[in-house]
Amino acid sequence: MTRKLLRCALTTAAILLAAGCGQKSEPRDGTLAIRIGQVSPLTGPQAHLGRDNDNGARLAVDEINAQGLTLGGKPARIELRSEDDAADPKTATTVAQKLVDEGVVAVVGHLNSGATIPASKIYADAGIPQISPSATAIAYTAQGFRTAFRVMTNDAQQGSVLGRYAVQKLGARRVAIIDDRTAYGQGLADEVAKAVSAAGGEVVAREYTSDRATDFMAILTSIKAKSPDLVFFGGMDPQAAPMVKQLKQLGVNARFLGGDGVQTPKFVELAGAEAEGTIASNPGLPLDAMPGGAAFKSKFEAKYGKIQNYAPYAYDAVYVLVEAMRRAQSSEPAKVLAELPKTDYQGVTGRIRFDAKGDITGGAVTLYQVRDGKWVTLETVQSAQ
Repeated sequence: MTRKLLRCALTTAAILLAAGCGQKSEPRDGTLAIRIGQVSPLTGPQAHLGRDNDNGARLAVDEINAQGLTLGGKPARIELRSEDDAADPKTATTVAQKLVDEGVVAVVGHLNSGATIPASKIYADAGIPQISPSATAIAYTAQGFRTAFRVMTNDAQQGSVLGRYAVQKLGARRVAIIDDRTAYGQGLADEVAKAVSAAGGEVVAREYTSDRATDFMAILTSIKAKSPDLVFFGGMDPQAAPMVKQLKQLGVNARFLGGDGVQTPKFVELAGAEAEGTIASNPGLPLDAMPGGAAFKSKFEAKYGKIQNYAPYAYDAVYVLVEAMRRAQSSEPAKVLAELPKTDYQGVTGRIRFDAKGDITGGAVTLYQVRDGKWVTLETVQSAQ
């Protein structure tokens, strides 16, 4: 009886060790099971954005599996392992380590820069390629990790466009800036502030809040006394919506400008009538101008409903990883990493190539405005970066 139990325990341990350390498994039918992680906030105030990323990645995985994937002469199947980081840096590192322990060969994520940056160290230490579809903070790819890539324009590019646009196109001479003190919000606000000053505008107030706050009356009252022409907010839609409402309540007539965290259908839903006139940017082309935008929208919305923001980028990130696997004829992370810098892929969002840091080259930024309760395109600007 003791020997039987010991044999069972050793067998179970071997299975667990193989599952935890192996990069892929081979079922009895000979199909390679390739695990790719996806991490985004699936709970909390940003869950609508996190699910958007998750669904974009799932759509790509389903298509690739339906089309059939062969690596090294063997049939392969992608398994997407989704984790919830709740847009929290500490949780992000926990789920990153979990994915590494589960043997993922690559990760699409995280959504937020504040989660992506600490998690990237874990993936780098494990040699796991990571492509973020939505983290725009400069610091993410500035760390020098050969594992870190992104398929979206960074904050240096987006911030410079926003700052120039505020002064040169909107005629704002006095600009108040608020950020949520996340890596994304503060980083973008810093770039906007530099660009405003460079364009001849004046930053008359620099305030901060958190990515959990909903009452901004104190800082907005302080800003009102500075008589700004424009208020810029670096942060996400759960904070931007009550902020714009409270600006109207205080009688502040300044324009309201935001980045990609504001340019979502959810912002319009949450802000209601007070959303009218808000201007915000989003890296890349408008969906209807993306090379594969119309087809993607039709497929995605038929399966998951309205696109919130980053789903096309998550979709492209999966395809970029799988194309690297195809070139390598392997899903081994080291071999995939050797191929990723060679990427030249025509995706839904446009042509995807990476520079030496892992940033996408030749990024564009599009400006939008809420009119009659909907985001409409104003113009697309090629970044100077």
